[in-house]
Amino acid sequence: MSISLTLKTNPNPIMKSNLLITAFMLCGIFADAQTNPAITSWLQNTTIMGRHYTSGNFTPVQDNVLANVQTVQYSASFAYATTNGIPTYITGPFLDGNPSLATDQNAIFKIPLSPVQNTGTPTATTGGNIGVFINGVAMFDYRDGVAWNPNTSALCGGPGNTACPGGPTATMDWNRDAIPAEMGGFDCSKAHPAMGNYHHHQNPSAFSLDLVEVSDVCDLYPADGLYTIISSQHSPLIGFAYDGFPVYGAYGYLNADGTGGIARIKSSYQLRNITTRTHHADGTDVTDGPAVSVTYPLGYFREDYEYIATSPLTPDYLDEHNGRFCVTPEYPAGIYCYFATVDANWNSAYPYLIGPTFYGTWANRKVSSITESVTTYTPSTTGIADNTATDLAVSIYPNPAGDFAAVQFSGLVKENVTLELYDITGRFIQKTVMNQGSTIVYFDTRTLYTGEYIVRIYTSSEVISKKISVVK
Repeated sequence: MSISLTLKTNPNPIMKSNLLITAFMLCGIFADAQTNPAITSWLQNTTIMGRHYTSGNFTPVQDNVLANVQTVQYSASFAYATTNGIPTYITGPFLDGNPSLATDQNAIFKIPLSPVQNTGTPTATTGGNIGVFINGVAMFDYRDGVAWNPNTSALCGGPGNTACPGGPTATMDWNRDAIPAEMGGFDCSKAHPAMGNYHHHQNPSAFSLDLVEVSDVCDLYPADGLYTIISSQHSPLIGFAYDGFPVYGAYGYLNADGTGGIARIKSSYQLRNITTRTHHADGTDVTDGPAVSVTYPLGYFREDYEYIATSPLTPDYLDEHNGRFCVTPEYPAGIYCYFATVDANWNSAYPYLIGPTFYGTWANRKVSSITESVTTYTPSTTGIADNTATDLAVSIYPNPAGDFAAVQFSGLVKENVTLELYDITGRFIQKTVMNQGSTIVYFDTRTLYTGEYIVRIYTSSEVISKKISVVK
């Protein structure tokens, strides 16, 4: 059965200094109370193993590697997340010929409890890890390590490409954007591995959950993402940048002070109006790149974008780092936050997560060991995150159902949730499990008769019942 789902459903300068002060004060309070989101937000798991698809095989392969984050520890200044870098959602296949699989990274990430603004020259994001998601998966920026080589009139860098002048780490004038260039190699969850290091360059929600699908990989290899966009709800905290500041999903409060309802939080970068590539957006005369064409369309290179500063009258637009000062559910007094930007169709929008520079003080947060005294954090609660009205946070579609029924949660599931399907007389039909860190599971309804059915959802604290119709 082929399943394809499509859901149809800048900082205010007056507030900036006050929010910064209160955010730092709040972080100190959180650290003392062991309720700092940098400690409490990780998806911890010691039982669920990762899974992956291989090309042409629609049955996922079980991996002998624990998924999500195994241990969270903290000191007075830092939180430490120990992880294998493997999600609970199914990874792969990578249909561009990438021979790598998502493999155990055996990583420890050291996140500051009180991140600090960089008041000097902003630090540019780099290739490789620039942050980590709450499931332990790596976060990358826009680039894929390939650039335009004027000496050969071809791309350089990356596997199989010619060497860049000055070596593979040389700064090039036209750097390729991974999102359009590597689209064919992303799995259903919008990610792929680099030498085994599985990572997202972009909003970590499955292609099949966007309003308009730009990849059909989910049709043959259905999978999940870290979270589901719900336009009426503030998106969850999905990770932390290497400067320590939090990263949120695509939607937040319209106004930085938490008022104005929910809005899509927008990038302030836009494509330049150019047909030739001779200058950067700031007017710098650089070595010519390839002309805009079908082969090298506008948006193929990072330098095709320009930053347009916005006014306080447009508070839902982000700054040059792709962030803003604002109130969030986890930071009610406000803090600087990055957002995973998408367009009106929920397709990824440059600069995607963080960048092209960091707002805060950067450090390499991947460490080999913990060298200070720490306390192990044990979550005191389980269940579905970010839900204030659980009954409204579960949706089943299509309803009426035909070949399948999808059960979707708007919040991140922080425990394994059992789901059972019964007919209207109470006769048991099917059972499935939604793994921690997932958002969707499916019931196969192809063999059911037309009629009414009940879905029962069992969490550690409650039982939720939902009615669904099946029509043949």
